[in-house]
Amino acid sequence: ASRRSRQADLDDGEVAAGEAVARRVDRRHDAGRLAAELAGEEDAGAGRAPGTGAQVARRLLDAKGLHDVAVESTPGILSDHYDPRAKVLRLSQNVYFTPSVAAAGIAAHETGHALQDAEDYTPMEARTYIVPFVQLASQVAPWLFVAGLVLQMNAITWTGVVLFGASFVFALITLPVEFDASRRAKKLLVSQGIIQGEDQIEGVDHVLDAAAWTYVAAAVSAIGVWLFYVFVLLFRGRGSAAPR
Repeated sequence: ASRRSRQADLDDGEVAAGEAVARRVDRRHDAGRLAAELAGEEDAGAGRAPGTGAQVARRLLDAKGLHDVAVESTPGILSDHYDPRAKVLRLSQNVYFTPSVAAAGIAAHETGHALQDAEDYTPMEARTYIVPFVQLASQVAPWLFVAGLVLQMNAITWTGVVLFGASFVFALITLPVEFDASRRAKKLLVSQGIIQGEDQIEGVDHVLDAAAWTYVAAAVSAIGVWLFYVFVLLFRGRGSAAPR
């Protein structure tokens, strides 16, 4: 009984370690993007400010005929997003009210998502459709993984591992969506004359490139966490199969 108790404690520790790794990496992603947003307070002096994030988003949307897409302020930090179902582009207050190159870049990036939605951009459509499954899988997977370990039923445990992989698939699909939105953002800002001069163009490039790399890091962390659970299960299986 004591041996099983020690094994159960070890299993719980392994699961907790995996979740801790994911939380640490997520905090690093948030910190990187937060730095990009706050950089707007410093880069406003690099030439004339192109307008607040809200003004930039509205101007770009109207230029592309997306008059039905609303622009709203949303509370929180790092909360900028485009809602394809409500047709609303939501910007965090730091971006919505700040007249800076960084805010313009983030607003243009979210406008890029609105354009993807209007054009039925395939990767974005795929990502939108799998969101409910990924959310459900992320909730169910830990329970199945732990239940399989406790009950010593490999089929249940592996089901949990497979469901953990849904986050990795979602992260992979997200990459082309985000890189395409950044590409559209740069093109829009220049073509509409919102950013001018090498300093402002370089500033937008820096903000959008930094944001894009956070999604790459997210994909790497997602597969890392998934592989962690796979290795835990494989090594556990070898240990239980070892001769005594």
